[in-house]
Amino acid sequence: MSLTTCNVHFSQQPDKIVYLSSPLLKQLKLSGKKSVQLKLGNEVITTEIKQLKRPGNHLYLSAGVRQSIKVPKSGSVYVLNTGNNEVKLGPLVGILSDSGIRSESNPFGGRTEFIKQIIRSGEHKGYLFGFTPHDINWHQETINGYFLNPQGGWYRKIIPLPDVVYNRLPNRQAETSGSINALRERFVRHKIPFFNWSFFNKADVYKLLDNDPEALSHLPESVSGPNADNIKELLEKHQFLYLKPTAGSLGAGIYRLTYHPKRGYFARYRKGGQNVLLRFTNFQSLMRMLQAKHGSNLNHYVIQQGIRLVEIDSCPLDFRFHMHKNGKNEWVPAGIGAKKAGRGSVTTHVKNGGQLMTPEQALSRTFGDQAEAVLDKAKEAAVKISEAIERNYPHRLGELGLDIGIDKDGEVWMFEANAKPGRSIYKHPALRSEGRASVSYIIEHCMYLSNFQGGNS
Repeated sequence: MSLTTCNVHFSQQPDKIVYLSSPLLKQLKLSGKKSVQLKLGNEVITTEIKQLKRPGNHLYLSAGVRQSIKVPKSGSVYVLNTGNNEVKLGPLVGILSDSGIRSESNPFGGRTEFIKQIIRSGEHKGYLFGFTPHDINWHQETINGYFLNPQGGWYRKIIPLPDVVYNRLPNRQAETSGSINALRERFVRHKIPFFNWSFFNKADVYKLLDNDPEALSHLPESVSGPNADNIKELLEKHQFLYLKPTAGSLGAGIYRLTYHPKRGYFARYRKGGQNVLLRFTNFQSLMRMLQAKHGSNLNHYVIQQGIRLVEIDSCPLDFRFHMHKNGKNEWVPAGIGAKKAGRGSVTTHVKNGGQLMTPEQALSRTFGDQAEAVLDKAKEAAVKISEAIERNYPHRLGELGLDIGIDKDGEVWMFEANAKPGRSIYKHPALRSEGRASVSYIIEHCMYLSNFQGGNS
Protein backbone atom coordinates (compact mmCIF):
# COMPACT_ATOMS: atom_id res chain seq x y z
CA MET A 1 0.00 0.00 0.00
CA SER A 2 1.23 3.47 -0.76
CA LEU A 3 -0.50 6.66 0.37
CA THR A 4 0.16 10.25 -0.60
CA THR A 5 -1.70 13.53 -1.05
CA CYS A 6 -2.43 14.96 -4.47
CA ASN A 7 -4.21 17.83 -6.13
CA VAL A 8 -7.33 16.65 -7.94
CA HIS A 9 -8.27 18.63 -11.10
CA PHE A 10 -11.35 18.28 -13.28
CA SER A 11 -11.00 18.18 -17.08
CA GLN A 12 -13.90 18.42 -19.53
CA GLN A 13 -13.10 15.32 -21.61
CA PRO A 14 -16.01 12.86 -21.79
CA ASP A 15 -13.80 9.73 -21.96
CA LYS A 16 -12.86 7.63 -18.93
CA ILE A 17 -9.18 8.52 -18.54
CA VAL A 18 -7.22 9.57 -15.45
CA TYR A 19 -4.02 11.55 -15.99
CA LEU A 20 -1.35 11.34 -13.27
CA SER A 21 1.72 13.57 -13.05
CA SER A 22 5.05 11.70 -13.28
CA PRO A 23 5.95 12.07 -9.54
CA LEU A 24 2.47 10.85 -8.48
CA LEU A 25 2.62 7.88 -10.85
CA LYS A 26 5.98 6.94 -9.33
CA GLN A 27 4.87 7.43 -5.68
CA LEU A 28 1.78 5.27 -6.23
CA LYS A 29 3.95 2.59 -7.92
CA LEU A 30 1.78 2.64 -11.05
CA SER A 31 4.52 3.09 -13.69
CA GLY A 32 3.84 0.78 -16.64
CA LYS A 33 0.17 0.23 -15.73
CA LYS A 34 -2.45 0.85 -18.43
CA SER A 35 -5.59 0.84 -16.25
CA VAL A 36 -6.69 0.75 -12.61
CA GLN A 37 -9.82 0.29 -10.51
CA LEU A 38 -10.57 3.81 -9.24
CA LYS A 39 -12.63 3.95 -6.07
CA LEU A 40 -14.44 6.62 -4.04
CA GLY A 41 -16.43 5.44 -1.01
CA ASN A 42 -18.25 2.31 -2.17
CA GLU A 43 -18.26 3.30 -5.89
CA VAL A 44 -15.63 1.76 -8.20
CA ILE A 45 -14.89 1.92 -11.95
CA THR A 46 -12.18 0.61 -14.25
CA THR A 47 -10.38 3.48 -15.95
CA GLU A 48 -7.44 3.99 -18.27
CA ILE A 49 -4.45 5.87 -16.79
CA LYS A 50 -1.96 8.06 -18.62
CA GLN A 51 1.19 9.86 -17.54
CA LEU A 52 1.37 13.65 -17.60
CA LYS A 53 4.78 15.32 -17.57
CA ARG A 54 4.25 17.81 -14.78
CA PRO A 55 6.09 18.39 -11.47
CA GLY A 56 4.24 17.83 -8.19
CA ASN A 57 1.42 15.41 -7.33
CA HIS A 58 -1.48 16.07 -9.70
CA LEU A 59 -4.40 13.94 -10.81
CA TYR A 60 -6.74 14.94 -13.66
CA LEU A 61 -10.18 13.34 -13.79
CA SER A 62 -12.15 13.47 -17.03
CA ALA A 63 -15.87 14.33 -16.86
CA GLY A 64 -16.71 10.68 -17.59
CA VAL A 65 -14.71 9.44 -14.56
CA ARG A 66 -15.96 12.20 -12.30
CA GLN A 67 -19.62 11.51 -13.05
CA SER A 68 -19.23 7.72 -12.78
CA ILE A 69 -17.80 7.72 -9.25
CA LYS A 70 -19.39 11.05 -8.18
CA VAL A 71 -16.24 12.92 -7.08
CA PRO A 72 -17.67 15.93 -5.24
CA LYS A 73 -14.96 18.56 -5.78
CA SER A 74 -11.43 19.34 -6.90
CA GLY A 75 -8.56 20.19 -4.55
CA SER A 76 -6.17 18.44 -2.20
CA VAL A 77 -7.06 14.91 -1.10
CA TYR A 78 -5.40 11.60 -0.22
CA VAL A 79 -4.85 8.93 -2.81
CA LEU A 80 -4.09 5.34 -1.88
CA ASN A 81 -2.82 2.40 -3.94
CA THR A 82 -4.21 -0.61 -2.04
CA GLY A 83 -1.96 -3.04 -3.95
CA ASN A 84 -4.78 -4.86 -5.82
CA ASN A 85 -4.60 -2.62 -8.88
CA GLU A 86 -7.05 -0.42 -6.96
CA VAL A 87 -6.56 3.29 -6.35
CA LYS A 88 -8.77 5.00 -3.75
CA LEU A 89 -9.50 8.71 -3.45
CA GLY A 90 -10.60 10.09 -0.13
CA PRO A 91 -11.36 9.17 2.46
CA LEU A 92 -15.04 9.97 2.00
CA VAL A 93 -16.20 10.77 5.55
CA GLY A 94 -19.85 11.29 6.49
CA ILE A 95 -20.92 13.07 9.70
CA LEU A 96 -24.45 11.94 10.57
CA SER A 97 -26.67 14.38 12.48
CA ASP A 98 -30.17 15.84 12.40
CA SER A 99 -32.34 18.56 13.90
CA GLY A 100 -36.03 19.32 14.29
CA ILE A 101 -35.30 22.99 13.54
CA ARG A 102 -33.43 23.23 10.24
CA SER A 103 -32.76 25.86 7.59
CA GLU A 104 -30.56 26.16 4.50
CA SER A 105 -27.82 27.88 6.48
CA ASN A 106 -28.36 25.67 9.57
CA PRO A 107 -29.03 22.16 8.24
CA PHE A 108 -28.04 20.48 11.52
CA GLY A 109 -29.55 22.94 14.02
CA GLY A 110 -27.36 23.50 17.08
CA ARG A 111 -24.70 21.08 15.77
CA THR A 112 -24.14 22.94 12.50
CA GLU A 113 -21.12 24.94 13.74
CA PHE A 114 -19.43 21.84 15.19
CA ILE A 115 -19.92 19.94 11.90
CA LYS A 116 -18.51 22.94 10.01
CA GLN A 117 -15.45 22.88 12.29
CA ILE A 118 -14.78 19.19 11.52
CA ILE A 119 -15.22 19.67 7.76
CA ARG A 120 -12.93 22.73 7.71
CA SER A 121 -10.24 20.94 9.73
CA GLY A 122 -10.24 17.96 7.38
CA GLU A 123 -10.73 19.71 4.05
CA HIS A 124 -7.20 18.95 2.76
CA LYS A 125 -7.24 15.38 4.02
CA GLY A 126 -10.35 13.97 2.38
CA TYR A 127 -13.93 14.61 1.35
CA LEU A 128 -15.88 15.42 4.52
CA PHE A 129 -19.61 16.10 4.46
CA GLY A 130 -22.63 16.26 6.77
CA PHE A 131 -25.86 14.35 6.20
CA THR A 132 -29.13 13.40 7.88
CA PRO A 133 -30.97 10.04 7.81
CA HIS A 134 -33.34 11.50 5.13
CA ASP A 135 -30.43 12.20 2.76
CA ILE A 136 -29.60 8.51 2.14
CA ASN A 137 -30.86 6.69 -0.97
CA TRP A 138 -30.26 3.03 -0.10
CA HIS A 139 -31.65 1.85 -3.43
CA GLN A 140 -28.99 3.77 -5.40
CA GLU A 141 -26.42 3.52 -2.57
CA THR A 142 -25.87 7.29 -2.59
CA ILE A 143 -26.14 10.20 -0.16
CA ASN A 144 -27.17 13.79 -0.94
CA GLY A 145 -24.47 15.29 1.30
CA TYR A 146 -23.81 18.79 2.61
CA PHE A 147 -20.40 20.22 1.64
CA LEU A 148 -18.84 23.56 2.60
CA ASN A 149 -17.77 26.13 0.04
CA PRO A 150 -14.74 28.39 0.72
CA GLN A 151 -17.07 31.16 2.00
CA GLY A 152 -18.50 28.83 4.68
CA GLY A 153 -21.85 28.27 2.93
CA TRP A 154 -23.42 24.87 2.28
CA TYR A 155 -23.96 23.19 -1.07
CA ARG A 156 -25.35 19.72 -1.86
CA LYS A 157 -23.72 16.92 -3.84
CA ILE A 158 -24.78 13.33 -4.54
CA ILE A 159 -21.91 11.06 -3.52
CA PRO A 160 -21.46 7.30 -2.99
CA LEU A 161 -21.90 5.71 0.44
CA PRO A 162 -18.85 6.81 2.46
CA ASP A 163 -15.75 5.03 3.80
CA VAL A 164 -16.69 5.82 7.41
CA VAL A 165 -19.56 7.43 9.38
CA TYR A 166 -19.14 9.53 12.53
CA ASN A 167 -22.48 9.47 14.37
CA ARG A 168 -23.58 12.73 16.01
CA LEU A 169 -27.35 12.16 16.01
CA PRO A 170 -28.45 14.51 18.80
CA ASN A 171 -31.49 12.78 20.21
CA ARG A 172 -31.79 9.73 22.50
CA GLN A 173 -35.41 9.17 21.50
CA ALA A 174 -34.75 9.18 17.73
CA GLU A 175 -31.80 6.84 18.21
CA THR A 176 -33.97 4.10 19.67
CA SER A 177 -36.45 4.21 16.77
CA GLY A 178 -36.70 1.26 14.41
CA SER A 179 -35.67 3.38 11.40
CA ILE A 180 -32.39 4.52 13.02
CA ASN A 181 -31.61 0.98 14.20
CA ALA A 182 -32.14 -0.23 10.63
CA LEU A 183 -29.95 2.59 9.28
CA ARG A 184 -27.03 1.63 11.55
CA GLU A 185 -27.35 -2.05 10.67
CA ARG A 186 -27.38 -1.22 6.94
CA PHE A 187 -24.06 0.63 7.22
CA VAL A 188 -22.60 -2.39 9.06
CA ARG A 189 -23.91 -4.75 6.33
CA HIS A 190 -22.14 -2.57 3.75
CA LYS A 191 -18.95 -3.00 5.86
CA ILE A 192 -18.82 0.78 6.47
CA PRO A 193 -17.33 1.55 9.91
CA PHE A 194 -19.94 3.45 11.95
CA PHE A 195 -18.62 4.83 15.23
CA ASN A 196 -20.38 6.21 18.32
CA TRP A 197 -23.29 3.80 17.91
CA SER A 198 -25.69 5.47 20.36
CA PHE A 199 -26.05 7.33 23.64
CA PHE A 200 -25.26 5.30 26.76
CA ASN A 201 -27.72 4.56 29.49
CA LYS A 202 -26.01 4.98 32.91
CA ALA A 203 -27.17 1.59 34.17
CA ASP A 204 -25.91 -0.11 30.99
CA VAL A 205 -22.38 1.19 31.52
CA TYR A 206 -22.26 -0.24 35.07
CA LYS A 207 -23.56 -3.59 33.77
CA LEU A 208 -20.97 -3.58 30.98
CA LEU A 209 -18.14 -3.20 33.47
CA ASP A 210 -19.58 -5.48 36.14
CA ASN A 211 -17.08 -8.25 35.47
CA ASP A 212 -14.09 -6.18 34.40
CA PRO A 213 -11.55 -6.01 37.28
CA GLU A 214 -9.55 -3.22 35.55
CA ALA A 215 -12.57 -0.94 35.59
CA LEU A 216 -14.24 -2.09 38.83
CA SER A 217 -11.47 -0.69 40.98
CA HIS A 218 -12.50 2.80 39.73
CA LEU A 219 -16.29 2.42 40.00
CA PRO A 220 -18.37 3.47 43.02
CA GLU A 221 -20.81 0.82 44.25
CA SER A 222 -24.05 1.13 42.24
CA VAL A 223 -27.51 -0.49 42.08
CA SER A 224 -29.87 -0.07 39.10
CA GLY A 225 -33.66 0.18 39.65
CA PRO A 226 -33.19 0.28 43.43
CA ASN A 227 -35.87 -0.60 45.99
CA ALA A 228 -36.19 0.94 49.47
CA ASP A 229 -34.00 -1.76 51.05
CA ASN A 230 -31.17 -1.10 48.55
CA ILE A 231 -31.29 2.64 49.24
CA LYS A 232 -31.34 2.17 53.04
CA GLU A 233 -28.49 -0.36 52.97
CA LEU A 234 -26.22 1.80 50.79
CA LEU A 235 -27.01 4.93 52.82
CA GLU A 236 -26.08 3.25 56.09
CA LYS A 237 -22.94 1.78 54.52
CA HIS A 238 -21.61 4.95 52.81
CA GLN A 239 -23.44 7.80 54.65
CA PHE A 240 -24.25 9.49 51.35
CA LEU A 241 -25.14 8.51 47.82
CA TYR A 242 -26.48 9.84 44.55
CA LEU A 243 -29.79 8.86 43.00
CA LYS A 244 -29.63 9.48 39.22
CA PRO A 245 -32.02 8.92 36.30
CA THR A 246 -30.46 6.31 33.99
CA ALA A 247 -31.11 8.32 30.81
CA GLY A 248 -30.57 11.79 32.28
CA SER A 249 -28.12 14.45 31.18
CA LEU A 250 -26.83 17.82 32.42
CA GLY A 251 -27.50 16.83 36.02
CA ALA A 252 -31.30 16.88 35.65
CA GLY A 253 -33.25 14.85 38.22
CA ILE A 254 -30.27 13.97 40.46
CA TYR A 255 -30.65 13.68 44.27
CA ARG A 256 -27.86 13.67 46.81
CA LEU A 257 -29.05 11.63 49.80
CA THR A 258 -27.22 11.82 53.13
CA TYR A 259 -27.60 9.89 56.40
CA HIS A 260 -26.41 11.26 59.78
CA PRO A 261 -27.06 8.72 62.60
CA LYS A 262 -27.91 11.55 65.03
CA ARG A 263 -29.54 14.10 62.71
CA GLY A 264 -31.57 11.98 60.30
CA TYR A 265 -31.81 11.86 56.52
CA PHE A 266 -31.25 14.69 54.02
CA ALA A 267 -32.15 15.05 50.33
CA ARG A 268 -30.56 17.74 48.18
CA TYR A 269 -31.80 18.40 44.64
CA ARG A 270 -32.55 21.15 42.16
CA LYS A 271 -36.03 22.53 41.50
CA GLY A 272 -37.03 25.49 39.31
CA GLY A 273 -33.47 26.77 39.09
CA GLN A 274 -32.99 26.65 42.90
CA ASN A 275 -31.04 24.24 45.15
CA VAL A 276 -33.38 22.52 47.65
CA LEU A 277 -32.37 20.81 50.92
CA LEU A 278 -34.93 18.71 52.85
CA ARG A 279 -34.47 16.96 56.21
CA PHE A 280 -36.36 13.81 57.29
CA THR A 281 -36.43 12.35 60.79
CA ASN A 282 -36.72 8.78 59.50
CA PHE A 283 -36.01 6.76 56.36
CA GLN A 284 -39.71 6.04 55.65
CA SER A 285 -40.52 9.75 55.24
CA LEU A 286 -37.56 10.16 52.83
CA MET A 287 -38.88 7.23 50.74
CA ARG A 288 -42.44 8.63 50.79
CA MET A 289 -41.14 11.88 49.27
CA LEU A 290 -39.20 10.01 46.53
CA GLN A 291 -42.12 7.72 45.73
CA ALA A 292 -44.60 10.62 45.67
CA LYS A 293 -42.38 12.35 43.09
CA HIS A 294 -41.39 9.34 41.00
CA GLY A 295 -43.51 6.30 41.94
CA SER A 296 -42.55 3.28 39.84
CA ASN A 297 -40.17 5.51 37.83
CA LEU A 298 -37.52 4.76 40.47
CA ASN A 299 -37.01 1.67 38.27
CA HIS A 300 -35.37 4.12 35.83
CA TYR A 301 -32.94 5.39 38.46
CA VAL A 302 -29.56 4.16 39.66
CA ILE A 303 -28.10 4.70 43.16
CA GLN A 304 -24.40 5.27 43.49
CA GLN A 305 -22.04 5.36 46.44
CA GLY A 306 -21.06 8.94 47.30
CA ILE A 307 -17.33 9.71 47.21
CA ARG A 308 -15.70 12.40 49.39
CA LEU A 309 -14.21 14.43 46.56
CA VAL A 310 -11.44 16.98 46.84
CA GLU A 311 -12.84 20.47 47.43
CA ILE A 312 -12.05 24.12 46.84
CA ASP A 313 -13.74 26.57 49.22
CA SER A 314 -15.81 23.65 50.61
CA CYS A 315 -17.20 22.98 47.11
CA PRO A 316 -16.53 19.53 45.55
CA LEU A 317 -14.62 19.15 42.29
CA ASP A 318 -15.03 16.68 39.49
CA PHE A 319 -13.45 16.35 36.07
CA ARG A 320 -14.71 15.81 32.52
CA PHE A 321 -12.21 13.76 30.50
CA HIS A 322 -12.95 13.94 26.77
CA MET A 323 -11.37 10.75 25.42
CA HIS A 324 -10.69 10.04 21.73
CA LYS A 325 -9.42 7.21 19.59
CA ASN A 326 -6.43 8.53 17.62
CA GLY A 327 -4.94 7.56 14.24
CA LYS A 328 -3.29 4.52 15.82
CA ASN A 329 -6.56 3.29 17.36
CA GLU A 330 -5.40 4.18 20.90
CA TRP A 331 -7.39 6.04 23.57
CA VAL A 332 -6.02 9.48 24.48
CA PRO A 333 -7.39 12.29 26.69
CA ALA A 334 -7.94 15.19 24.26
CA GLY A 335 -9.27 17.68 26.78
CA ILE A 336 -9.85 17.77 30.55
CA GLY A 337 -12.06 20.28 32.31
CA ALA A 338 -12.27 20.63 36.11
CA LYS A 339 -15.72 21.56 37.44
CA LYS A 340 -16.21 23.12 40.85
CA ALA A 341 -19.75 22.74 42.25
CA GLY A 342 -21.83 25.79 43.06
CA ARG A 343 -22.61 26.29 46.74
CA GLY A 344 -25.36 23.90 47.83
CA SER A 345 -25.59 22.30 44.38
CA VAL A 346 -26.01 18.55 43.85
CA THR A 347 -23.78 18.58 40.75
CA THR A 348 -20.88 20.52 39.26
CA HIS A 349 -22.80 21.52 36.10
CA VAL A 350 -22.06 25.13 35.15
CA LYS A 351 -25.78 25.92 34.67
CA ASN A 352 -26.29 24.93 38.34
CA GLY A 353 -23.74 27.50 39.51
CA GLY A 354 -20.64 25.38 38.84
CA GLN A 355 -17.36 26.90 37.68
CA LEU A 356 -15.12 25.54 34.91
CA MET A 357 -11.36 25.49 35.53
CA THR A 358 -8.32 23.83 33.98
CA PRO A 359 -7.25 20.62 35.78
CA GLU A 360 -3.88 22.22 36.60
CA GLN A 361 -5.60 25.20 38.31
CA ALA A 362 -7.88 22.92 40.32
CA LEU A 363 -5.33 20.28 41.35
CA SER A 364 -2.59 22.75 42.30
CA ARG A 365 -5.05 24.23 44.84
CA THR A 366 -5.93 20.81 46.26
CA PHE A 367 -2.73 18.74 45.95
CA GLY A 368 -0.02 21.41 45.75
CA ASP A 369 3.25 20.04 44.35
CA GLN A 370 1.64 16.58 43.93
CA ALA A 371 -0.82 17.99 41.36
CA GLU A 372 1.05 16.76 38.27
CA ALA A 373 1.43 13.20 39.62
CA VAL A 374 -2.30 13.08 40.54
CA LEU A 375 -3.28 14.30 37.06
CA ASP A 376 -1.02 11.69 35.38
CA LYS A 377 -2.61 8.97 37.54
CA ALA A 378 -6.10 10.18 36.53
CA LYS A 379 -5.12 10.18 32.82
CA GLU A 380 -3.85 6.59 33.08
CA ALA A 381 -7.07 5.54 34.83
CA ALA A 382 -9.17 7.29 32.15
CA VAL A 383 -7.36 5.36 29.39
CA LYS A 384 -7.83 2.07 31.30
CA ILE A 385 -11.55 2.77 31.83
CA SER A 386 -12.04 3.70 28.14
CA GLU A 387 -10.33 0.48 27.07
CA ALA A 388 -12.53 -1.52 29.46
CA ILE A 389 -15.74 0.08 28.11
CA GLU A 390 -14.64 -0.61 24.54
CA ARG A 391 -13.71 -4.21 25.42
CA ASN A 392 -17.19 -4.90 26.78
CA TYR A 393 -19.28 -2.83 24.37
CA PRO A 394 -20.66 -4.63 21.28
CA HIS A 395 -20.32 -1.66 18.88
CA ARG A 396 -17.58 0.64 17.62
CA LEU A 397 -16.56 3.61 19.78
CA GLY A 398 -14.46 6.62 18.80
CA GLU A 399 -14.91 9.05 21.68
CA LEU A 400 -16.11 9.04 25.29
CA GLY A 401 -16.84 11.68 27.91
CA LEU A 402 -15.87 10.37 31.34
CA ASP A 403 -17.06 12.12 34.50
CA ILE A 404 -14.24 11.43 36.93
CA GLY A 405 -13.79 12.27 40.61
CA ILE A 406 -10.61 12.34 42.65
CA ASP A 407 -10.95 11.72 46.38
CA LYS A 408 -8.86 13.24 49.16
CA ASP A 409 -6.40 10.32 48.98
CA GLY A 410 -5.82 10.92 45.25
CA GLU A 411 -7.83 7.82 44.22
CA VAL A 412 -9.63 8.05 40.86
CA TRP A 413 -13.35 7.25 40.44
CA MET A 414 -15.57 7.17 37.35
CA PHE A 415 -19.17 8.30 37.88
CA GLU A 416 -20.50 8.38 34.32
CA ALA A 417 -19.49 7.63 30.74
CA ASN A 418 -21.09 9.43 27.80
CA ALA A 419 -20.82 8.07 24.25
CA LYS A 420 -21.52 11.44 22.64
CA PRO A 421 -19.95 13.96 25.00
CA GLY A 422 -20.89 17.62 24.88
CA ARG A 423 -18.15 20.13 24.15
CA SER A 424 -18.86 22.80 26.77
CA ILE A 425 -15.44 22.39 28.45
CA TYR A 426 -13.80 23.83 25.32
CA LYS A 427 -15.51 27.18 25.94
CA HIS A 428 -12.87 27.84 28.62
CA PRO A 429 -10.25 30.13 26.99
CA ALA A 430 -7.40 27.92 28.26
CA LEU A 431 -8.98 24.77 26.70
CA ARG A 432 -9.58 26.05 23.15
CA SER A 433 -6.44 24.38 21.77
CA GLU A 434 -7.66 21.08 23.33
CA GLY A 435 -10.96 21.65 21.49
CA ARG A 436 -9.04 21.86 18.20
CA ALA A 437 -7.04 18.74 19.15
CA SER A 438 -10.32 16.90 19.81
CA VAL A 439 -11.48 17.66 16.25
CA SER A 440 -8.09 16.53 14.85
CA TYR A 441 -8.45 13.20 16.66
CA ILE A 442 -11.89 12.66 15.08
CA ILE A 443 -10.37 13.15 11.61
CA GLU A 444 -7.31 11.00 12.46
CA HIS A 445 -9.57 8.18 13.61
CA CYS A 446 -11.68 8.43 10.45
CA MET A 447 -8.45 8.07 8.44
CA TYR A 448 -7.58 4.98 10.47
CA LEU A 449 -11.02 3.36 10.09
CA SER A 450 -11.09 4.01 6.33
CA ASN A 451 -7.58 2.47 5.93
CA PHE A 452 -6.05 5.69 4.61
CA GLN A 453 -2.87 4.92 6.56
CA GLY A 454 0.84 4.39 5.97
CA GLY A 455 2.97 5.30 2.99
CA ASN A 456 4.27 8.78 2.18
CA SER A 457 1.81 11.34 3.39
